[in-house]
Amino acid sequence: MPTELIVAVDVPDLAQASRVLDRLADSVRWFKVGLQLFTAAGPAVLREIRSRGGKVFLDLKFHDIPNTVAGAAESAAALGVEMFNVHASGGEAMMRAAMEGGAKAPGARPLVIAVTILTSQPATEADVLKLARSAKTSGLDGVVCSAREAVALKRELGADFKLVCPGIRPAWSEKGDQNRIVTPCDAVKAGADYIVVGRPILAAPNPAEAAKRVIEEMKTGS
Repeated sequence: MPTELIVAVDVPDLAQASRVLDRLADSVRWFKVGLQLFTAAGPAVLREIRSRGGKVFLDLKFHDIPNTVAGAAESAAALGVEMFNVHASGGEAMMRAAMEGGAKAPGARPLVIAVTILTSQPATEADVLKLARSAKTSGLDGVVCSAREAVALKRELGADFKLVCPGIRPAWSEKGDQNRIVTPCDAVKAGADYIVVGRPILAAPNPAEAAKRVIEEMKTGS
């Protein structure tokens, strides 16, 4: 499967999200909804994405006792999202509970992905590998990680273990607050299955053109 672009819809309300979706729905299939937007708009924003034919990565990073996470996972799956995540640091019992909860809702089970270490934080490859191994042992579909660790993770955990890579910055964009950044081309070469891009697209004068530019960069790495 070729690497896919996920656009992070990191905006404060449903009205702004709808404008972003109107601009990007023709060129982007996947959209990430995080804490700020979901807290403001709730399931309505997921319906907006689905109504335009998009797929949802619900980025709420569940991290709680196993029973609570199981319930949250079941609720996320019932909303029809295609992917959601948990914190790997929550432990294997919690991650297994997320898988079990996600499978209870009707319809296809969403991908369940574990966050290893946030790309805004320093990390060693060994730290990331330890958490990723724990996620695979727990039955998860993959991890959120920096593309800098992608080669090692694919080698260690197999080609089918999905890697979702934020901290992606095209060569023409600003670094922002991310530390472990990688270009779209290099992320694809490293083995990322999904790359997450937000501000370089949302803050561009023409977001649709910026998204197409990122997609073209991705093709050079495939």
